Amino acid sequence: MRVLVVEDEQLLADAVATGLRREAMAVDVVYDGAAALERIGVNDYDVVVLDRDLPLVHGDDVCRKVVELGMPTRVLMLTASGDVSDRVEGLELGADDYLPKPFAFSELIARVRALGRRTTVPLPPVLERAGIKLDPNRREVFRDGREVQLAPKEFAVLEVLMRSEGAVVSAEQLLEKAWDENTDPFTNVVRVTVMTLRRKLGEPPVIITVPGSGYRI
Repeated sequence: MRVLVVEDEQLLADAVATGLRREAMAVDVVYDGAAALERIGVNDYDVVVLDRDLPLVHGDDVCRKVVELGMPTRVLMLTASGDVSDRVEGLELGADDYLPKPFAFSELIARVRALGRRTTVPLPPVLERAGIKLDPNRREVFRDGREVQLAPKEFAVLEVLMRSEGAVVSAEQLLEKAWDENTDPFTNVVRVTVMTLRRKLGEPPVIITVPGSGYRI
């Protein structure tokens, strides 16, 4: 899942991004509305965590732009105000969910994951394919009943492949979904991560390389 965090309080923004990355999400961070519009224009995000009171371009205008573009991106709006009228106004702008500050990080994670599920074809909570069971909420993976310990990026790559339901996923798509925008597009990090993932999942191999196209399970 790829997430954009838009928050002008930099310490909070960076803390949220760090926490989401620990949950195997690819996260970009910006600190004002103008930068948010720029990122939304060039990257595809599953969820935008959007502070309402932003400098340069207000969060309301960023939300309106997402709606105008007809993007599948879901918006979780944050605000320091917990008034019902403010929450209603934010939802009427087109936000998909609303979370007042201060918030429990566990609730933020749950809401982001719930919104992320809305951007894709509905799938069971636990993904199963080729003897693999992957639980995105518990962050658990089993291969033929054996638990497999994965690093966050390995988990993210496996989740993308599982969600594709047998379709080929290119290295570029994996890079976009599992890494943030600061990753060098010419890096071999996808190939290395897939190799490590194959080794951890064991024999027989379940991740198939499709020459010139990508990977599939």
